[in-house]
Amino acid sequence: MPVQTIDSSGGNHGRGVGLGLALASAVAFGGSGVAAKPLIEAGLDPLHVVWLRVAGAALVMLPLAVRHRALLRRRPALLAGFGLLGVAGVQAFYFASISRIPVGVALLVEYLAPALVLGWVRFVQRRPVTRAAALGVVLAVGGLACVVEVWSGLSFDAVGLLLALGAACCQVGYFVLSDQGSDSGADAPDPLGVIAYGLLVGALVLTAVARPWTMDWSVLAGTADMNGTSVASALLLSWIVLIATVLAYITGVVSVRRLSPQVAGVVACLEAVIATVLAWILLGEHLSAPQIIGGAVVLAGAFVAQSSAPAKGSPEPVASGGPERELSDRSAAA
Repeated sequence: MPVQTIDSSGGNHGRGVGLGLALASAVAFGGSGVAAKPLIEAGLDPLHVVWLRVAGAALVMLPLAVRHRALLRRRPALLAGFGLLGVAGVQAFYFASISRIPVGVALLVEYLAPALVLGWVRFVQRRPVTRAAALGVVLAVGGLACVVEVWSGLSFDAVGLLLALGAACCQVGYFVLSDQGSDSGADAPDPLGVIAYGLLVGALVLTAVARPWTMDWSVLAGTADMNGTSVASALLLSWIVLIATVLAYITGVVSVRRLSPQVAGVVACLEAVIATVLAWILLGEHLSAPQIIGGAVVLAGAFVAQSSAPAKGSPEPVASGGPERELSDRSAAA
């Protein structure tokens, strides 16, 4: 029937938009390390870079927090949870873990989050998951093992691995909380408001952890070396705040609303591939053959997971990607 054809193409279009947003988020998040590394090498502590990133983004989003202040009364638990888990938790646990175990190992453990999301959907929400979605996660995690070359620096540190697992669990919270209320129609919490307050909460928590008053602020007034090229530290910080945080969170949360936590989580695995490619181009950190192969496997995993998503209104398992979620009118207007 003609109506069914329209619904199907609309669902495919909506899923395509969601995938585009998820990819944009992965690119934005993936570029954070390339911009942050020169600042760290110039003398800033990694946690200070994280604090600057979150606090700067919170300041940019402050007008939206004021605009959506009703969320403080309506959804205080959601805002606190998103700030603690999706913003502060992921950052703090990750940077704590890389102080004890290799960065590649920490990154791989953190990106077990898509598998943990499927576990949440299957065993906590008690919804079925498709074999294709599970296969996509397996491929993505296997590809990530090659991208980060986990075999080149593995050293077992129970505390470090637990910290990395904590980052993965916080990332699960990011995807699950981003999806909260997306099926509530006009009563759905505006994603921009959730992000704004999440960043404010995250900035407050990270202030206590990073202690920015001990930071060497003079680094921000100078330049940093990016593979032999001097770049203004302020320009690198602007990229981290505006692109790798504000744009990354907005596109990421909205993509979860249009896809589902588990599909968006698998696509987010591309962040590791993107980060590696950007490091190759901008920092001169060359890719090995296993890393290139691994990147292709991650792409395959993301494609398999998203291609299993049923059309809108389909009775198929939700965890395969679920129907397209339409944003509320207020979200679109914002």
